[in-house]
Amino acid sequence: MKLYVEEMPIGTIAIAESGGRITNLYFQQDTLPHDAERCETELIIEAFRQLHGYLKGERRGFTLPLAPAGTPFMLRVWRFLSDIPYGTTASYKEVAIAIGNPRAVRAVGMANHRNPLPLFIPCHRVIGSDGSLTGYRGGLELKKRLLELERGCVSDVFFG
Repeated sequence: MKLYVEEMPIGTIAIAESGGRITNLYFQQDTLPHDAERCETELIIEAFRQLHGYLKGERRGFTLPLAPAGTPFMLRVWRFLSDIPYGTTASYKEVAIAIGNPRAVRAVGMANHRNPLPLFIPCHRVIGSDGSLTGYRGGLELKKRLLELERGCVSDVFFG
């Protein structure tokens, strides 16, 4: 695994690549793998470029080869999350229903929590059934700001 760390407007971010695919995005409070080779690759540079564009409001999605590791259930949840349109949200219950398991609301929450590629797989777009913002690995303030950016509520949310 190759890993590169960069300071961004949302804090220190690390992106990991393995086998020509992006495998992880780490927020500054996450523990980085000790055995990763610290280096820039063309793919990691491109991932940061796209992430900068997204945070500037210039990009609505990502065109990166992703390889999140998880159970088959988690992978189904993450595939669905990737299809939630920019600027919209879905509740945990809506996700559970959409993947064919309406009783799996808590399991959807756990899959969201374990998403190894937050931002690239937009788990910040999942909210409580009552519209409330619920847990986010990057913190609720970041989740709020990401949703504001996507809804066009404020300009220069991160690069003001």
